[in-house]
Amino acid sequence: MIDLGVDVPAEKFLETVRTQKPDILGMSALLTVTMPEMENVIRELEKAGQRDKVKVIVGGAPLTEEYTKKIRADAYAPHAVAGVNICAMTEATKKYGKYPAHAK
Repeated sequence: MIDLGVDVPAEKFLETVRTQKPDILGMSALLTVTMPEMENVIRELEKAGQRDKVKVIVGGAPLTEEYTKKIRADAYAPHAVAGVNICAMTEATKKYGKYPAHAK
């Protein structure tokens, strides 16, 4: 896990995806005014040809599944535990080709 901190510009996310090659990029917003930057990060990943190399999970108090779809994120986590579960499922699917029954 790499914690980029708060108020991170899209360029920093893009640089980190390019250099660290994570499987999953998670972003969280606590205020509605920060939500548009999530869409900007996804747009910059697309422009740079990096979007298909990473799964994007978003969450935070003001977000909804509808907004997640609008910005083309891969998953929405309504709270931190859900985010961890989504990450575990994503990694298990990558490793086993499907989510293993014993992990449910």
